[in-house]
Amino acid sequence: MTVTYTARVANARFCGFSKLLLAWKGSIYKVLYKEFLAFFAMYTAISITYFFLYEDQRRYFEKLAIYCNRYASLIPMSFVLGFYVTLVVNRWWNQYTSIPLPDRLMCVLSGGLQGNDERGRLLRRTLMRYASLSALLILRSVSTAVFKRFPTMDHVVEAFMSREERKKFEGLHSPYNKYWIPCVWFTNLAAVARCEGRIKDDHTFKLLLEELNGFRGKCSMLFHYDMISVPLVYTQVVTLAVYSFFLVCLIGRQFLDPSQGYPGHDLDLYVPTFTLLQFFFYAGWLKVAEQLINPFGEDDDDFETNWLIDRNFQVSMMAVDEMYGDLPVMERDRYWNDSNPRPPYTAATLFVLRKPSFQGSTFDMIPKEEMHFQPLEDIAENLEESNSRHPNMALFNRLLNVAPSPSGFMGGALRRTSAQLQRLYHSPSTDRCS
Repeated sequence: MTVTYTARVANARFCGFSKLLLAWKGSIYKVLYKEFLAFFAMYTAISITYFFLYEDQRRYFEKLAIYCNRYASLIPMSFVLGFYVTLVVNRWWNQYTSIPLPDRLMCVLSGGLQGNDERGRLLRRTLMRYASLSALLILRSVSTAVFKRFPTMDHVVEAFMSREERKKFEGLHSPYNKYWIPCVWFTNLAAVARCEGRIKDDHTFKLLLEELNGFRGKCSMLFHYDMISVPLVYTQVVTLAVYSFFLVCLIGRQFLDPSQGYPGHDLDLYVPTFTLLQFFFYAGWLKVAEQLINPFGEDDDDFETNWLIDRNFQVSMMAVDEMYGDLPVMERDRYWNDSNPRPPYTAATLFVLRKPSFQGSTFDMIPKEEMHFQPLEDIAENLEESNSRHPNMALFNRLLNVAPSPSGFMGGALRRTSAQLQRLYHSPSTDRCS
């Protein structure tokens, strides 16, 4: 069962995540404690062995430990693990969004395929069952939990297929996965319904097939996610980087004889606290990727595929059969004559009424004197005065042919431009066809 704790972190508060640290199911402690104990046991064994070595053997071991500790930092653990886990998390979420859901298809089917008689009901239920069968076949191909529930075609027939459909299904010989066959049955049966007039127009028929193709496309994406994994070479590089780093740390992080005066070894600690924390974080990071790289297994946080099958089938059948043509009586709502309708509040949410409505980030600014409108004549006079004080600005305006005049802002420029156009078009030497 997927571990859900969303309600426990709905509000940020002091030590809000502290209670989550005590959870066991789906926790990092559950997936990492064996590796953690193995690492600590090997570290302890090497540390005890160090005290039973001869003096010259201790000196050689100390040189080896210093050498390992010096070069262990050359392994780019944060970069390699961070990029890998980001890739795996994005892939994990994309796989979830690729799970085929029948909600859009069942709404189009319920509104598009008409008929209250037994034939109309049979068509809607059969079409929806074909879509559910296609989703079951692909989930059975990628999810171990679904395969354990439907291990053979006999189990599939008992749940979703008729014996005649099984004969046709097994009679179509193909070396590839045949999850798409029920989708083809869907299109053929939808074409029959269109010919019978159950589907009123071609637009509705097109919309129905588009929704089916979207549904089938998600089935195809699940199949390709199962077939195309994260490149094995990348997974091997990350795994080797993590394990080799901590194998080196088994020797390089040993506490040596303080009397030898080695830098960083002036205090003999029996428990390597920070080395164990580093192992917990880095190896736990790798375990996160290990759990998320295939979410269709049976880990604590894997997708609830069997629950999805039950939910989708029950909801889709209800939508196209029991709810077909079922409408509540229309009546005036309780805010019919209210110009400012507002749903009621409980006592726990009354503070919302005391908050003013947001109008915009500049709504509370106080207008200043220079923000008032001014006549264009005043603007032109101010501009001429500015040009007289700054001759370079007047020269710049003349170059742009936008010098103002007292009769109106940019009026002189517009008149000069108009006069130039008139001379151009009325000149006898101008060839208008060129």
